This record gives sequence, structure tokens and C-alpha cells, in this order.
Amino acid sequence: MKNKKIAIIGTVGLPAKYGGFETLAEHLVEHLGSKWDISVYCSSKSYPKQERVKIYKNARLLYLPFKANGIQSIIYDCISILHAIFYADVLLILGVSGGFILPFVRFFTNKKILISIDGIEWKRNKWSKIGRLYLWMAEWIAVKSSHADIADNESIQDYTAIRYKTLSNIIEYGADHTININSTDADKKNYPFLKMPYAFKVCRIEPENNIDMVLKAFSMLPKHILVIVGNWNNSDYGIEMKNQYGNFPNIILLDPIYEQQALDVLRSNCYVYIHGHSAGGTNPSLVEAMFLGLPVIAYGVAYNKTTTEGKAMYFSTMNELITLIKGKTIKDLKQSALVMKEIANRRYTWKLIADKYEYMIIEVIRTSEKKKLTSSFTTLLNKKRLLELELGHLQSTVHFYEKR
Repeated sequence: MKNKKIAIIGTVGLPAKYGGFETLAEHLVEHLGSKWDISVYCSSKSYPKQERVKIYKNARLLYLPFKANGIQSIIYDCISILHAIFYADVLLILGVSGGFILPFVRFFTNKKILISIDGIEWKRNKWSKIGRLYLWMAEWIAVKSSHADIADNESIQDYTAIRYKTLSNIIEYGADHTININSTDADKKNYPFLKMPYAFKVCRIEPENNIDMVLKAFSMLPKHILVIVGNWNNSDYGIEMKNQYGNFPNIILLDPIYEQQALDVLRSNCYVYIHGHSAGGTNPSLVEAMFLGLPVIAYGVAYNKTTTEGKAMYFSTMNELITLIKGKTIKDLKQSALVMKEIANRRYTWKLIADKYEYMIIEVIRTSEKKKLTSSFTTLLNKKRLLELELGHLQSTVHFYEKR
């Protein structure tokens, strides 16, 4: 497949050190870089000149002078797409920021478009009304213009089926880059809480991650230690949370930790992982906690229940979280840890995820028609003919999302 060129668009860049899409791109080039001719677009704003390389794990890196996030992501993605159509056979686009340009790519070129829509970005409260409207439109255009789209969660697949009447392909995230690490004396000196049982959470400090609810619950549980790692100083909300809860003796708020091993030490040694995310599909931080074999208490939305196959412990209110923290025994937590680990071993490894992406790349190269929810027979044949062919059931299809 080295004769086929793949452009990966929409990440901050490689080597990965920022977020879920970057980690995904890192493992795609690691597993597919020797089989395909891959190029990855990177933001020179995030990679100083001395850190830039031309080739990384057999992939070519191309730098653009724009930020990959925020309003500049629209320009960043659009220029990446325009550049890629001059050489690439498949455009693997992570996110929908540059969606409005895709109808032109589809109409004027023979390039194949494979798009991962991430979570349902336009529903997130962190965006302004104008931002949410743009993302709503960009998502619609991107899904409609792509040859195939990827959802990272069954709940997202249900959403695209209902809104767009198309069949998204579910590919989640891997987590086997995380490692269980026992804490050393030096670790315990840096983080004295490692000597005691503690609950742990790592996330962006945003209201949709229910930071306030989790902090308020633990503020009422002085015997239970909570450690949260996040970008507390990046927003008024984060600063307010830090000022409000930072002085509780059992609550420890740490700034972002980008070094994988240091983060794994803190995660590996907690007694329970708290996942408060309420949006976004399959969250990488949740599958990483599962792969580490941690018992999980998660906010009870469909995304989290799907990711954990309905087998984690769930809360929807502060009182429910308090009840879980106080009520679960060591035996309960150990059982939850075993179940989470089994699911992660089965579903969330990068080899499996890369294989699924490769399958989708081959699929879009091979076909030009996007998968539909209903059989083409229902539009090509009338009722009488369907009955003659013993296909009468196709007239009243019950969609998969109606059964869930």
C-alpha cells in the first residue's frame, strides 16, 4: 500500500504531547507508517523550530504557521486540506473545523474523504453561540461530504443515524500506551498523598466535566482524599474552582502533567478513578483508566455507559457520588477493576484501533458510495416486488438505534 498516500489532518502534530487526536495519530503512524505513505500536518505554533523533524515513525511531517485549536483551527484545517489534495489519495480528517470546504473537494477532485467527527462538539457549553452554530453547520457539511465517517462511541453512531440518516463506523481509542507503575520513595516525596488511599481524576477543567459536583462532594467527605490534575489557570471557571476548593485539606489540585510516566504513577496508585465527563463520546482518559485496571465511578451519561458496557459505577448527582464513595467496599472496587480491565483488553488496544482505521482507508479507496441506513432495495423496488423476492421486511426496517 506504499503507493497510496494518506494525509492526516486536524491534529496539533507529532510527537504527540497534547490530546486524544494527537495520541491517535501517533499510534496510526506507528502501526501503519511502514505500510502506507503517510503525511501528518502539524502546527509550528506548538512545535518550536528546534523540536521539528521532517520524518517521524515513517511519516512525513508538514508544518503550518497556525494554531490547531480555537478559531484558527478553521484556517489550519482548510489550508491542510487544500495542500493535501495535490498529492494524497485519502484525506483522514480528525474533527470538523474545516468541514465547509469539503463539498468543493468532493465535487472537483477524486480524493477520498474519511472523517472522524470526534464528539458532538457543537453541543458543548464551552463554545459561544456563534461557535456552536458554526460547528453545527460544519459537522453537517463534513458528514454529508465524506465518503465515510467515524464515530468513537455507539451513542455518537445513534446521533449521526438519526440526524444524517447515515451509518457511522465505530472506532474508539487505544489505551495500551499507559503503564501500571508502583510509586518510588522519590515519588512519595514529591507527592505525599501516594502514601494514602486517594481518588483520582484527570481532565480539562471545564463545567461539562462536572468539576464543581465532584469537588463539592469531596468537600463533604473530609476522610477521603481527592486528587485532580487539570488546567486550573486557563479559565475563569478553573480559577474559581481552585479558589473555592483548593484549601480543603483532603482536596489536592495539581497543574497539568504532560509526562506520561509521571501521570501513570499517580493514576496507577489511586484506589478509584472518578470520571465526570458529560460530553464528547469515548473519552481517552476513561479508557486509559480502564486499561490500568482501575475501578471506575463515572457520570451516568450514555457515552460513559457505552464505553464501560454499563458495568462501571455511575452517579448523576452529588449525593449519588457521596453514596458511592462511602458505600463501596474494597471487594466491590476490586471486582469493578477486574471488569474494567477485561473490557479494555478486549476493545481498547492501539493495534486493534489501527487495524480498524486501515480497514476504513481501504474501504473508502475501494468504494465511492457512503453507507446508508436502509437497503437500496427499498428505493429501487416496489412493495409487490419486495414481497416476491421475500424481502418484505425491508419496507418497515427497525433501525439499530431504536433497539438500544
